[in-house]
Amino acid sequence: MAILSYNEIVQKKVIEYNNEPYEVLSSHVFRMQQRKPVNQTKLRHLISGKVTEISFHQNENVPEADIATISANYLYTNRGESWFAEEGNPKNRFSFPEEAVHDKVQWLIQNAPVEVMTYKDKPATVKIPIKVDLKVTEAAPAVKGDTATGGSKYVTVESGATISTPMFINEGDVLRINTDTGEYTERMEKA
Repeated sequence: MAILSYNEIVQKKVIEYNNEPYEVLSSHVFRMQQRKPVNQTKLRHLISGKVTEISFHQNENVPEADIATISANYLYTNRGESWFAEEGNPKNRFSFPEEAVHDKVQWLIQNAPVEVMTYKDKPATVKIPIKVDLKVTEAAPAVKGDTATGGSKYVTVESGATISTPMFINEGDVLRINTDTGEYTERMEKA
């Protein structure tokens, strides 16, 4: 297991802090006046999803977390649990509490492929593609002259999520969505 010094704790690394796995969301090394440099980081707990700000000092180091990934498919969410099955081994099923993965599963339809990060051989969190293509299942028709709202409307996509789109989007269109921001990026197919 690699030991990272304070300035190697950078974005996208997964570290072990207080014996827990954290993904580094951002890091900024700076020096205040005559003091030693500090790395100010934002960390996301891999399992709970909670974000914490931690400053690492020059004399500190942390181990890189023992992380592996397995390919899996999203099955369903029911009674507060989101279920997945390992690809090629459907008997290996596991779940996450819905609140820990809701921001991701809202963009998934049944059997959608995902990467599952494991920590110490146990599923820790789900990684989904940055962009997904989803079909619009509900869209109010555009009302002529209704541009006072800046020409956008809300539509529901096949995963059940609701997003803001331009007025020209209709039911049956396939949209590309940025899963990080939850924003419409482009129309892939016209109904």
